[in-house]
Amino acid sequence: MARNKHPEETVNLILDVSFRLFMEKGYEHTSIQDIIDNLGGLSKGAIYHHFKSKEDILEAVTNRMTEESNRLLAVIRDRTDLNGKEKLAMMFRNSLLRPEQNKIFQVAPNISSSPGLLFSMLHDTVDVVTPDYMLPVFLQGVADGSIKTDYPEELAELIMLLANIWLNPMIFDDSPEKVYRKVMVFCQMMRGLGLDIVDEEIVKRMFELTVIYNKNK
Repeated sequence: MARNKHPEETVNLILDVSFRLFMEKGYEHTSIQDIIDNLGGLSKGAIYHHFKSKEDILEAVTNRMTEESNRLLAVIRDRTDLNGKEKLAMMFRNSLLRPEQNKIFQVAPNISSSPGLLFSMLHDTVDVVTPDYMLPVFLQGVADGSIKTDYPEELAELIMLLANIWLNPMIFDDSPEKVYRKVMVFCQMMRGLGLDIVDEEIVKRMFELTVIYNKNK
């Protein structure tokens, strides 16, 4: 059965089944054998033809889930009715409030124990999200006067590293209370930079996502 499939269909099947199992059992409690047992006859060799490890499968599942987020960022980036600061605020809000974030925080492991996944997150933050989506917004903000900085590239990268890495409970295995304190420091820093874009709803949302992560780890 599996040998007759096109490669992309096989990959999608593996990702669909893996995602369902990660949601039901949790990433740490799902084995490669569990995935094989739910693939309707697909062999272990077929899985390893496409993915080197369970961590690779998780990375692909997460990437597929974040594709919609990147499309959303692109739509906001390209709007002509908002200044740079307004776009930045909308990017933060819409990214965090997406229902898909619940699923990501529910299936994710402690990333500190997955070096490959951690490196992938760092790479995506520095080499994809920042230059493709955030930097154009910061450059617009400098041009229209809504963002004050002489170093838009470095500031965009710093803020994204703080938001995606330092505030991420999946990396530091932080409690909701710890994340809340970090978010408050992040708010103070952003206000000091004239970027008062993190409101109480975002703070509450970060706390809520951390609770989801801690409940399912």
